[in-house]
Amino acid sequence: MVLGVGGVGSHCIEALARSGVGTLDLIDNDTVCVSNLNRQIIATYETIGMDKTDAAKERIRQISPGTAVNIYKTFFLPETADQFDFSCYDYVVDAIDTVTGKLEIILRAQAAGVPVISCMGAGNKLDATAFRVADIYETSGCPLARVMRRELKKRGVKKCKVVYSTENALTPIDNTGAETKGSCSRPAPGSVAFVPAVAGLIAAGEVIRDLTGHNRRMKWRRIWQNSWSRARISREVLLKNSESSFGVPLSTQ
Repeated sequence: MVLGVGGVGSHCIEALARSGVGTLDLIDNDTVCVSNLNRQIIATYETIGMDKTDAAKERIRQISPGTAVNIYKTFFLPETADQFDFSCYDYVVDAIDTVTGKLEIILRAQAAGVPVISCMGAGNKLDATAFRVADIYETSGCPLARVMRRELKKRGVKKCKVVYSTENALTPIDNTGAETKGSCSRPAPGSVAFVPAVAGLIAAGEVIRDLTGHNRRMKWRRIWQNSWSRARISREVLLKNSESSFGVPLSTQ
């Protein structure tokens, strides 16, 4: 389930389709605008005016005909959330930009026991190498993440995996004629081709690694390595202390 078919979401969707995900549910009610051409992979001159979900479905059909694509032409908000049964999904990707919607996605996914990854702000950024994957409470430098931390804490959410940027948000030089959001009706942050794309690809990578168990294996490997490292350090400290106290080292056998 991918919510939001924009600069971040469209790249995430395509990466998931190319990675062999069998079924994708896409949720968005926006249409492709001319100003989407600079960063949304579904945006071409041929798709301008199309619903984004339709454009994404057609693109996936050309790439992976065997992938089942279900589209929902609605903006995900607390008022529309009851349309979706989160327990039916293996993974949820939050690629929308409204705080109320993002909070509702996380709360519903966690209540259903479904893994979720939430993408923080990708607008007003220029450094695509500054993205990180972390728990929401370990983020810094992202204004949207700061709001999400506060609101999730109020709601008792203990953790949530997110993609965020450590780069400080920039101020667009000139907003005259800038893109608007929500069927081209409200101002949007400045954006470029390479930043939201990277965020979407990182999110897709996390989904694939989680679904295949790779992240879990790596987590346990790190735990084992850290435990072994601590055990070695404790042993070395013990031997050193014994030698200084008794003048002879303890047996290592």
